[in-house]
Amino acid sequence: MRLLLIADTHVPTRARDLPAVVWDEVDAADVVIHAGDWMAPELLDAVEARSRRLVACWGNNDGDELRTRLPERADVVLGGLRFTVTHETGVSTGRDERMAKMYPDTDVLVFGHSHIPWDGLSKSGLRLLNPGSPTDRRRQPHCTYMTATVADGELTGVELHRLDRNA
Repeated sequence: MRLLLIADTHVPTRARDLPAVVWDEVDAADVVIHAGDWMAPELLDAVEARSRRLVACWGNNDGDELRTRLPERADVVLGGLRFTVTHETGVSTGRDERMAKMYPDTDVLVFGHSHIPWDGLSKSGLRLLNPGSPTDRRRQPHCTYMTATVADGELTGVELHRLDRNA
């Protein structure tokens, strides 16, 4: 099962639309995971229409309509792994262990908010993934997103993709 992980798309405030390569990934993915800060319900509509399956939550910048349509926390089992999708996880110091305590029944935690890519592993085995942002790099050198594969209870091929500024 091919996964696309995105967050902090901030459409249309930081970009008019998702980069074309990200739309190609939406089309190719079996599951799109979005960890909040959509900004526009129209983007949610478009991703829902083009994705085979969407697992998503709202972020701190999402308004009432998005908060009505999406949960603050989404939980799903994919390929035998328990995923939780949420927007905020607090400061980076101690994040892996703090989140392992908050989400003891989760195998993979996908989050956003910081726009800073993160791939961590707690002592208990919780995998933490932040795909960064495909539209707003903030102080990062590149806009980013992630892809991964999940099958038979294993997450493999986690890859951070960097976008050209002109993408």
